[in-house]
Amino acid sequence: MHTFRRCVQRYQGERYVKRFRCLDQYFSMAFAQLTYRGSLRDIEACLCAHQGKLYHMGIRSKVVRSTLSDANEQRDWRIYADFAQALIRIARPLYAEEDLGIELDNTVYALDASTIDLCLSVFPWALFRFTKSAVKLHTPLDLRGDISTFIHISDGKLHDVNVLDILLPEAGAFFVICAKSNTRYQRRYSRPVDKSSGVKCDQTIVQIWIAISVYVLVAIIKKRLNLSTDLYTILQILSLTLFEKVPLEQMLANCDYKTEECAMSNQLNLFENLTGQ
Repeated sequence: MHTFRRCVQRYQGERYVKRFRCLDQYFSMAFAQLTYRGSLRDIEACLCAHQGKLYHMGIRSKVVRSTLSDANEQRDWRIYADFAQALIRIARPLYAEEDLGIELDNTVYALDASTIDLCLSVFPWALFRFTKSAVKLHTPLDLRGDISTFIHISDGKLHDVNVLDILLPEAGAFFVICAKSNTRYQRRYSRPVDKSSGVKCDQTIVQIWIAISVYVLVAIIKKRLNLSTDLYTILQILSLTLFEKVPLEQMLANCDYKTEECAMSNQLNLFENLTGQ
């Protein structure tokens, strides 16, 4: 919390703010990320359905989609970018001793990019194709813990190989390039350029950085609580889907989930008389 408040204060994120704080915004968007909410209206409907529980979640004001939209659009996205980078610096030492499956003491990074599709009518500044917009997320992934160490957000037209001009190489580390089109080795020795993303400050950038910070937070919790469950399973449990429901206390206690069948069941079995035929 101290780190988050420092990031908010650094960029004056709560200047002239009376009710909906940056922390309320972060909790609302983190809830949306974990539960796969598809729109601001969906976020508002789900949170308002549990109005009595918002205070215990840390949300001190009512969540309205217009207020949430204004906060995502107007507040500085660097607040959440700096917070995510601070969490990455905490998480990487926790996974420094992870086994790579090979006898190697050096750090290994997997360099790849992901394209995030956007609506053309809402995001005309991020034109990617004639029918859609997009932004691209470039990151080298530390294979010890699957932690992103450097994140660059650009428009969808930036080729993956151009990130080599921005990335600062680490001495003694191995970079695994995940696309054959990136193997232009003469670019390795080019001079690094400005690291500015060149992407318009928009609520999409805020959502990306909050999603990254939520992922790293779960990774930190996994190590500090010594959970044996893999990170993907923990994220599935926290997502609270309708098909897989595992109590959180069982996940935190490192015990297997077991379903107990009731001896007295009122469920009618239509085929119980046919088993002997």
